[in-house]
Amino acid sequence: MTNITIRNLDSDVKTRLRVRAAEHHRSMEEEVRIILRDALNDEQTAPRDLAQFTRECFAPLGGVELELPPRGSMREPPDFS
Repeated sequence: MTNITIRNLDSDVKTRLRVRAAEHHRSMEEEVRIILRDALNDEQTAPRDLAQFTRECFAPLGGVELELPPRGSMREPPDFS
């Protein structure tokens, strides 16, 4: 195990951390360890599907219907000769 020191921590943040630790019946030090561990574990989860994320965001609003422009024929590719 190793130690770290956190300097210039806002007094409001320290107070909120102390209260949170007390609510969980832990020391401030243990609370910080758990917060850091959880934050880093969340980063290791698989990347989210953008389409699924968008659906989750708009579902509470009833979804969104987009008007798609009419599709035309494909243009000719450029001639690089």
